[in-house]
Amino acid sequence: MESSIERLAMSGVFARAALRYWLTIFPRVGFELRRWRRRAARIADPALRRGALDALDKRGNIEGAAAFAVTVRWCRRGAVVRALVAYQALYNYVDMLAEQPSEDPVRNARCLHEALLVALDPGGLDPGAPQPDYYARHPQREDGGYLAEMVEVCRAALGGLPSYAVVAAPARRSAAGIVAFQSLSIGAQEGLEDWARTLLGADTARQLGMDAHLQWWEAAAAAGSSLAVHALIAAAAAHSLAGEDVAAIDAAYFPWIGALHSLLDSLVDEEEDAATGQFSLVGCYRSAPEVATRMRWLAQRARREARALTGGRQHAVLVAAMACHYLSELESSATSASVLVARAGVTGAGVAGAGELVRGVREAMGGVAGPALAIFRARRLAARLVHSLAGASVMKREPAPVRIGDGERGVDAGAA
Repeated sequence: MESSIERLAMSGVFARAALRYWLTIFPRVGFELRRWRRRAARIADPALRRGALDALDKRGNIEGAAAFAVTVRWCRRGAVVRALVAYQALYNYVDMLAEQPSEDPVRNARCLHEALLVALDPGGLDPGAPQPDYYARHPQREDGGYLAEMVEVCRAALGGLPSYAVVAAPARRSAAGIVAFQSLSIGAQEGLEDWARTLLGADTARQLGMDAHLQWWEAAAAAGSSLAVHALIAAAAAHSLAGEDVAAIDAAYFPWIGALHSLLDSLVDEEEDAATGQFSLVGCYRSAPEVATRMRWLAQRARREARALTGGRQHAVLVAAMACHYLSELESSATSASVLVARAGVTGAGVAGAGELVRGVREAMGGVAGPALAIFRARRLAARLVHSLAGASVMKREPAPVRIGDGERGVDAGAA
């Protein structure tokens, strides 16, 4: 139970973090995304161009990645935001490409996601040296150097962080887990399960701080999360970083915080996954009540592990903000829970299941969940108002005359 003193202290940390984010980080994210959109619009291949632009439209997780810069001093904040935006946008892009049809989906996904490993290795390639062929098994490849440029921007930003050498190994180990998860989750479920169970083996579990209470898909979820990489990148901005602090961050985010992150994301995407036949992490649970119980337990453990870190209140605020981002989406629609219930063979508990899950995770996040949810609700309302006003404005316009000869150029201009 959170004491009144702790609640007051956490409220102060949340207020300072929110002020720092909206005044100094959010504008930088907008600048970086505009720059990447201009670059993506120049990709020659229309399928790759559309994929790159769609990946940048997934702004929520990019903003969430950049939020880790609230822990960074002003002088390094710009470089950290640049690295975090590039890395998460890169993750979005290769993930979307991996879901497209190819002759060998598993190997294609592995090749594409290798970019996530190279991006975290500033000293691994000589400047200007050719990067691996990420498109080796992909049907399209003419991106005009876009993917390689994202990798280079991330590497350059990380190379300037004073303590990156201290976090490089665990960051790349975390990225290797992402590569394995994203490639195996496209293939037969047995392959993903076999791999995830190796993470739960006695020796490996003991080394990683995991325990027998985790299910195999929860271990897989932890491996697929990028939050550990984000936290390590932000930590690398410190001039002096102790090895034990790095190990503690790594152990807190993998598996506990990462598992909560990926499973909440999977729950929000459940309807889409069901419609497209894609593998769903939360679809592995037997019922909606089980999902709610497990999410509450993981949220409690994630918050406890975050709070125990150096600068633990800041980490706890970041975890709460992440969780509340997903809770606000679940609050806005009960369809995810309804689909989950239907797939689990349970009827009539969809809305109730969603409410129980939201309530349990919110309570586990402590007092800061209230103001965090209020911010996300306000943003969602503002977005709806803007969308409504934009739609009304379009309806009032006269139809533009069609000019013969515009052809593809008009499509490109609209995409830009």
